[in-house]
Amino acid sequence: MPTEILMPALSPTMEEGTLAKWLVKEGDEVKSGDILAEIETDKATMEFEAVDEGKLGKILIAEGTAGVKVNTPIAVLLEEGESADDIGAAPAPKPEAKAEADAPKAEAAAAPAAAAAPAPAAPKSADGGRIFASPLARRIAAEKGIDLASVAGSGPHGRIVKADVEGAKPGAAKPAAEAPKAAPAPAAAAPAGPSAETILKMYADRETEEVALDGMRRTIAARLSEAKQTIPHFYLRRSAKLDELMKFRAMLNKQLESRGVKLSVNDFIIKACALALQEVPDANAVWAGDRILKLKPSDVAVAVAIEGGLFTPVLKDAQQKTLSALSAEMKDLANRAKTKKLAPHEYQGGSFAISNLGMFGIENFDAVINPPHGAILAVGAGIQTPVVENGEVVVRNVMSMTLSVDHRVIDGALGAQLLEAIVKHLENPMGMLA
Repeated sequence: MPTEILMPALSPTMEEGTLAKWLVKEGDEVKSGDILAEIETDKATMEFEAVDEGKLGKILIAEGTAGVKVNTPIAVLLEEGESADDIGAAPAPKPEAKAEADAPKAEAAAAPAAAAAPAPAAPKSADGGRIFASPLARRIAAEKGIDLASVAGSGPHGRIVKADVEGAKPGAAKPAAEAPKAAPAPAAAAPAGPSAETILKMYADRETEEVALDGMRRTIAARLSEAKQTIPHFYLRRSAKLDELMKFRAMLNKQLESRGVKLSVNDFIIKACALALQEVPDANAVWAGDRILKLKPSDVAVAVAIEGGLFTPVLKDAQQKTLSALSAEMKDLANRAKTKKLAPHEYQGGSFAISNLGMFGIENFDAVINPPHGAILAVGAGIQTPVVENGEVVVRNVMSMTLSVDHRVIDGALGAQLLEAIVKHLENPMGMLA
C-alpha cells in the first residue's frame, strides 16, 4: 500500500508551514536521508529529509503552498511492486469541521478514499504522549506485533522508521486503548477584542491598506499575547555608569584592530548577564508548567530585529566564552537571522534574554518575557547625565535598564540580586576578563 509523506513538525512549536520548494520529482527513487523539499516555518527555511525509501509516486502539495498543517499528506511514496494506479487507495485529507477548525492546534482528519484500510493510527506512549512513527513503520509493527513504545526511533526528532521496526523483536501488541472520554468543556476564553469585521466597519470610510499576516507575525502575536496573559510580570529598574566600560572597550578595540575584531557595548552586556546568572544561580531558571527548571550554563538569548519581526538567537555557555568569541558568534547569528537561515536549536532555549533598543535612541522601556524564560533585560541608550559623587556633581554616561521578571520563577529580592550583579560587571568591566 502506498505510504503517505506527511508535513513534518520541524520544531516543537510548528503547527503549519510553507512548502517552499520540491527537490525531487514524481518518479524519482528516494532513499532514507535524501532531501525531499525545503520547508519554511515561521522563523526559518529548513530541509526535509526522507525517513522511508521507495519511488515518489505523486506530489500532493505544490511548491509555494502556504499554511500547510503539520501531518497533512504532501506526497505519496510507492514501495517495490506498486504503481501510481495504487495511489487511489491511499488516505486523502478531508476538510476539517468548523468546530475542529476553531479548536486550538486541531489536526486535520483524514478519511480513506477507497475501501482499503488506512495505516494504523499513531500510537501513544505509556504516559499518553504521542509516538512519532512513519506510516510504513506503524504497519510493519502492527503485522509483527511490536509495541512501538519500546522502539527507539532513529529518524528526525526521534521518529521511528522502517529500519527501527525491522530489527525489533516481535512481541504481544498492547490491547487497543479504550475510547477517550469526552473532554470537559473548556473555560470561556478571555475576550480577544473586537472582531476583524467590526474593525473594518469602523474604518470603512477611511483610506486603508490591509497587510496580511505571515507565519512569523502570527507566531509573534500568539506568543506575546500568551506571555502577557499567563506570565505574572513585574519590573525592576536600575542604571549603570558606563564611563569605565567605554574606556576599557576603546582600549581593547585598539588592541584587537589587527585581528579585525570590534567589540560592541552589547557584547559586554551579554557577558555581564552570563556571569551574573552564574553568581545568582537561582535566577538562571525557566517555568516548566508545574515546576521550575534551573539551568547550569548561562544560555543567553538576544533579540535581533529583522524585516517583519524578530528572532532571539541563543548564545549557549556564554559565561565560558571570551568577549571576542561572543562578538563573532553574535554577528554570525544576527546576519543569519536576517536571512532566516537559523536552525530551530539556534533560537530556542535559554533562560534569559536581552532586548537592546539603546542603539535606536530609546532611553528606557519594558520588554515582554519570551516564554519559558524567567526574565528579560530591556536596555536603553547611554545618556550623558549629571550625578552626585562624593558630594560633587559630575557628568557620567548612564544607561538605564529594566528587568522584566516572571514572578512564578524569580521573586523580587532574587531579581534585585541578579540586576545588582549585572550592574557590578558593567561598572567594573575589567573583572569580566578574570
